[in-house]
Amino acid sequence: MGQFPWTRIEVGPAREAEIRAAVRDTTALPSTAATSRLAAQDDAAALTELFAFPEVNRWIYSLPRPLTVEAVAKYISEMEAAKAQGEGLLSLNFDEEGTLSGYSELRIWPQWAAGELAGAMRPDLQSKGQGAAGMFATFTWMFEALGLDLICNTTALDNIRIQKLFQRTGFVYRGDIESQRPDGTIRQSQVWEVMRNDWLAQFG
Repeated sequence: MGQFPWTRIEVGPAREAEIRAAVRDTTALPSTAATSRLAAQDDAAALTELFAFPEVNRWIYSLPRPLTVEAVAKYISEMEAAKAQGEGLLSLNFDEEGTLSGYSELRIWPQWAAGELAGAMRPDLQSKGQGAAGMFATFTWMFEALGLDLICNTTALDNIRIQKLFQRTGFVYRGDIESQRPDGTIRQSQVWEVMRNDWLAQFG
């Protein structure tokens, strides 16, 4: 089994500090939704409802488990603390009626100029192209606005749709790891990575 991030290239104190500052200064992420903003504590109930959909929680190992409003509130607090450290962001998307429609979670490793993107949309909005467009925009933003060199993502072994998407967009399969869920259980995962120059040459 490998490690995550798989590729680890030290960037030095100056670049690490720049990346941490960029994360801390972030007020919004790219989005294809009607509106979006960073998550706050009073979003816990709505976010719990989103996470409860099987079409959402089946694929994402990092979601709070067991899934309760209290656990989600703790998760939001952890992500707020990660932002303060320059190591994470949690953003929420809303539809035209102001109802929560999706979320994005960024994990950042400033010392390696690396990041991971996880997220999902409400089931009624899935398979319409909006999610992929938002993902592409966010990847580009992570490279350009945060100054990352590498994006590394995991997929479940049976998530063939995302694996094919990564293959089409220049990601390289690195190997398999064991991803630990918040409740301590393990998900077998594939690791896919793309470098800054390779991504921006296609989509920048």
